[in-house]
Amino acid sequence: MIFIKNPELGKVKTRLAKSIGHEKALNVYHLLLDHTLKIANAIKTDKAVFYSDYINENDIWREGDFKKLLQKGENLGEKMSNAFIDAFKMGYKRVVIIGSDCFELNQDILSNAFKILEENEVVIGPAKDGGYYLLGLQKYHKQFFENKTWSTENVLLETLLDLSNLNLSFKLLPTLSDIDDEKDLNNYPTILNN
Repeated sequence: MIFIKNPELGKVKTRLAKSIGHEKALNVYHLLLDHTLKIANAIKTDKAVFYSDYINENDIWREGDFKKLLQKGENLGEKMSNAFIDAFKMGYKRVVIIGSDCFELNQDILSNAFKILEENEVVIGPAKDGGYYLLGLQKYHKQFFENKTWSTENVLLETLLDLSNLNLSFKLLPTLSDIDDEKDLNNYPTILNN
């Protein structure tokens, strides 16, 4: 499952836009979407893209390769929770969710997440900002999506506490950076030249 925002001027990468402007921030977001599409296409599994506002029938996410769905809920936790509930209701045994902010994520890490779920109940890809870029589950656990202050540096820690309280087996993937602001973008000097 891939969560994206509809790529519209002034609505994506707003923290980044404060320093580089909305147009450049939108360009960065398009590059991140292209990167996410490329690594998702390399994985042999069913795939779904979840749009923030509306389903775009004529975009880079081809209908035959991706189910196209809308995010449902008030906050990120609710939206992810609903997506996992629906996936498990459809009979999937291993479900992984990613966003579209991680330029370091690659197909090997993504493939490894599915392998880890063969023997562990949970897999998490920690982000350097204290959140995570990937969450994979064998079974739905509502605790992961409740009582969190989303998009803060405590989300990963709170999720690890949930894992401990639920006594679930898990593995962590490599810690990667999301691109949320100019400081993050400075790690990729060539990205703005594209």
